[in-house]
Amino acid sequence: MDKISFQPIARTDFKLVGQWLATPHVARWWHADPSLHAIEAEYGGCIDGTEPSEMFVAHNNGAPIGLIQRYRFDAYPQYITELAHIMAVPNDAFSIDYFIGPVDALRQGQGGAMIQAFAHKLWLDNPAAACIIVPTHARNRASWRALERAGFRPIASRALAPDNPADDMNHVLYQLDRPG
Repeated sequence: MDKISFQPIARTDFKLVGQWLATPHVARWWHADPSLHAIEAEYGGCIDGTEPSEMFVAHNNGAPIGLIQRYRFDAYPQYITELAHIMAVPNDAFSIDYFIGPVDALRQGQGGAMIQAFAHKLWLDNPAAACIIVPTHARNRASWRALERAGFRPIASRALAPDNPADDMNHVLYQLDRPG
């Protein structure tokens, strides 16, 4: 039986995160520099508390399997503006970003399990959170399938700026409302 857990990211995780960012399946969608310097610039603020995003390394039965972050939309007003032509982002809405890192952890349902467990953690840690909204590229089948397995539902298909400049703007927004 899988036991998914989350540890706040630490600088000692940067080497592993760099290895993951350099794998083709992660690099394709995250389009991030895997160097330690770039990882420090991107995620150091999450550790130091100067960035409102919270970043975690996900573990399955103690083994690191991926990276996942959460943030309130109102901490990043530019995201609310970007979605304004699609929807009014509810107060206390969150979003998440995620990936499965090790190649041998792919296609085993770990993405959906990780997202589902993280959503549960988000509800516990943030009692006022209303929902989680996640834009994902329409061609990133693994991402939207993991969201669906975790209980998210598609709410809109629209043009949004892609993470990878090589992609078109076709995105699907998924939403999971707070249970109960």
